[in-house]
Amino acid sequence: MSFEIGIYHFGELTPDPHSGAPAPSAQQRLKDLIEQAEVADQAGLDIFGLGEHHRDDFAVSASAVVLSAIAMRTSRIRLSSAVTVLSSEDPVRVYEQYATLDNLSDGRAEMIVGRGSYVESFPLFGYDLSLYNDLFEERLQLLDRIQKENPVTWQGMLRPPLEEADISPRALQEYIPTWVAVGGTPASAVRAAKFGLPMALGILGGRLDGFKGMADLYRKSAADHGVDPAKLKISVNGPGFVAETTQEAQEFSYPYYARAMKENQHMQGRGQVLQYEAYQEHASDDGALFVGSPQQIVEKILRQHEAYGHDRYIMQLGYGNTPQRETLRAIELLATEVLPAVRQELG
Repeated sequence: MSFEIGIYHFGELTPDPHSGAPAPSAQQRLKDLIEQAEVADQAGLDIFGLGEHHRDDFAVSASAVVLSAIAMRTSRIRLSSAVTVLSSEDPVRVYEQYATLDNLSDGRAEMIVGRGSYVESFPLFGYDLSLYNDLFEERLQLLDRIQKENPVTWQGMLRPPLEEADISPRALQEYIPTWVAVGGTPASAVRAAKFGLPMALGILGGRLDGFKGMADLYRKSAADHGVDPAKLKISVNGPGFVAETTQEAQEFSYPYYARAMKENQHMQGRGQVLQYEAYQEHASDDGALFVGSPQQIVEKILRQHEAYGHDRYIMQLGYGNTPQRETLRAIELLATEVLPAVRQELG
């Protein structure tokens, strides 16, 4: 498989720090996302993902529904959650939703599943946050079982048992690609390896090669559990922006990124204040923030590949609600300048 590049979005609803315009409506943001996916599909990107949040400053709480609408307007791009908070979701329902998406998209569905860094879904759906880790472990086991057999007989500790349960419709793909989202917790990398599932590294800051130890641990743990590390894939996911020059990319995107860091973090309106100099440092050649010209993004992906040996890079494009016109241009630059250059270098 050639190296893959894609984008994902959380559907933020934040005011524009440049113009002072109010946040877009949820209706407008959802239409914007469909247009972004269409352009990404036509331009040649490989993956389009949507996150899941359950607050009034995000438009997407039902990723599979929006991705299904996108499936009807695209033809080749793979469609993924980014991420499904599996700890507060019923695996049966998750499979039904993504199997439906898989049928509508002619076999293009994927999932990235995780425990969730935002935790508003736990009280909303009646789950005990103290079971944060246990819920994910058990539900990942059940989701894996559902993908591999039908009907399903299963019993766990945190969900009623299933007895010869017919879970339909079945996906077109024999197994919907399911990536485990991993942040900075080593146990999460070990878990992904134990299940033999690809790992999606979410990297929000630090050094470009700062997660090399996590990639090494993942592959070592796979071997320890009898899984061939060569058969496992790693994705690097994180915020970024692309413009014709590095200076333009940084100067344009900084106010949006800083606003998002302040307003759209876990403690609404009480997030981190990010100075421009710190933003530039994160976006430097050695930083993990992918903000720059196409050539700089190419060079950073290649340098990161030397450290991680990863198989795909997915940019959280437009972090902080960058305007649609500039976001669409960034998609084109990623597809027509970054992706071909990376593939040529990696052979």
